[in-house]
Parts: sequence; structure tokens; C-alpha cells
Amino acid sequence: MNPTLKNFLFVILALLIGGMVNMGIIVLGPNIIPSPEGVNPQDINSIKENANLYSAKHFIIPFLAHALGTLVGAFIIAKLASTHHKKFALIVGAVFCLGGIIMAIGLPEFWKFSIIDILLAYFPMALLGWSMAGKP
Repeated sequence: MNPTLKNFLFVILALLIGGMVNMGIIVLGPNIIPSPEGVNPQDINSIKENANLYSAKHFIIPFLAHALGTLVGAFIIAKLASTHHKKFALIVGAVFCLGGIIMAIGLPEFWKFSIIDILLAYFPMALLGWSMAGKP
């Protein structure tokens, strides 16, 4: 198989699996740290209207979801790519970071969390995933 096509398919696979890790943590998160009373976490308007009810503990699960989804995706592509392992891990990190930026724009009420999330959950985790894969 053509290495370029193979790498492209592996990037898609890494994004899908990383996204599944992210969503799995987000879905299970309220069982660990419940949302504030009266907030529907599935409704962005409910989150915005009740932003004042959120405390630091409510941001642990989203941060872990973003960081671990990126880490898993970057690790997978770094392990599977034919070449340019680090570059592809960073591409996965960039795609997840773009999603984080879109969420930050959609929920400007949480700008402090968004800054921390964007700075620490994406590119550092992509580099860590690449490093854990043991590829040059």
C-alpha cells in the first residue's frame, strides 16, 4: 500500500480512537464529578446560563478527556505511521486543539479553563504520545 495513503488512513484511525476516548470520558464524567445542580450537561445553553455554578472540580473531567484523547490518538499514529512519526502526532494534536478552540469560542464564559486546556491538553500530550511510542 502507498505509504502516503497508509499514513492518511492511520491519522483518521488515530483521530477516531482518540475521539472515542475523549467522548467516553465526557460521558462517564458526570458519574465521577456530577454537574452542578440544575445544569443539563448535554445542553450548551443550560451550561452557559449556569456558568456561575461551576467550580474548578467541574473542569477536571473535560481536561482529562481532552488530554487523554489527544495522548491516545498521538500514540497510535506515532506507532503506526510509516514515516514522520512526530509530525503526524502533532497533526493529531492540532486537530484536537482546533476542536478545543471551537469549544472555547462557543463557551467564552470559561475562558480561564480554555487557556489552560489549550496550552496543556493538546500539543504537550501529542508530544508525550509520540515520546511514549518510542519512535524517532
